[in-house]
Amino acid sequence: MAKAKVFVTRVIPEAGLAKVVDQCNAEIWPDPQPPPRDVLMEKIAGCEGLLSTLNDPVDEELMERAPMLRVISNFAVGFNNIDVAVATARGLPVTNTPGVLTETTADLAWTLLMAVARNIVPADQYMRGRRFRLWGPSLFVGADISRGGDGQPKTLGIVGFGRIGQAVYRRSRGFEMRVLAYDPPLQDLITKTEGIEYAEMDRLLEESDFVTIHTVLDDSTRHLFNAETFERMKSTAYLVNTARGPIVDEKALVAALRNKKIAGAALDVFEDEPEMAAGMAELDNVVVVPHIASASRDTRNRMATMCAENAVALLNREKAPNCVNPEVYDTEAYRRRIAG
Repeated sequence: MAKAKVFVTRVIPEAGLAKVVDQCNAEIWPDPQPPPRDVLMEKIAGCEGLLSTLNDPVDEELMERAPMLRVISNFAVGFNNIDVAVATARGLPVTNTPGVLTETTADLAWTLLMAVARNIVPADQYMRGRRFRLWGPSLFVGADISRGGDGQPKTLGIVGFGRIGQAVYRRSRGFEMRVLAYDPPLQDLITKTEGIEYAEMDRLLEESDFVTIHTVLDDSTRHLFNAETFERMKSTAYLVNTARGPIVDEKALVAALRNKKIAGAALDVFEDEPEMAAGMAELDNVVVVPHIASASRDTRNRMATMCAENAVALLNREKAPNCVNPEVYDTEAYRRRIAG
């Protein structure tokens, strides 16, 4: 029996890639950058499987080009790059890698929070530039994380209390912080969780010393953080975003940072990746990293394995371990697709 033809849009870790290569007729795009649109359109024709990343727009036009496609396996937890509604209508299962990067992302959120609060990046650049001459009382003075000068606990505001928000909260216990959380659908969970208090958005912004974003991106959260939001925050507060770039209006953030409306920000994601808003790079009160929340060896290996297992299961006409549109299995379009 001929192996299913699969296109892999990036070189994923060997832990998953080897499984795909072994069980499929796989073509792997070798370039570090994603395939251009016209190349992707060409490569997908005749394929039964697509292993995509967040950089690959998988829309109706692309699906139309691949009538034999039986699985879209996304190498990511998110799937904003895929038109899931169109895929479902066409009988196409879409899969992702959920849960695998919860702890790793929470680790990075705390890394960024501490890095921006304690001026780690400019201090590192100062040392590398061989400008350090002598310890001084005002040299790179930053903000305390756990308690202020009055001895009172600092307040951490968590926007979004899903798996990652909860993992960030667990880490905050070691710092003995006061914690507020905002996530209306999970208000009952927040209220029942020891050591945390539910707060509406305005109150969270007004009282938090650190605000960390872990909510989903949808129409209600796009530009949730904007010029008005930054006006409500403390001038000594810091913002951390490891969720999705468009949740923050970057132009407004640059203005807020430049005008000291807030003390600083740390970003792993951006509104228009790979670009960031004009003026961001020149600011010394912001830490920026290139979307590396899941970039640990163990996590990326698990993601690759899950991605491969999802694809192989569907290509073998089995249900995938992680399907974001499981209702597709009950459609006539899906039955026709796997029968082909």
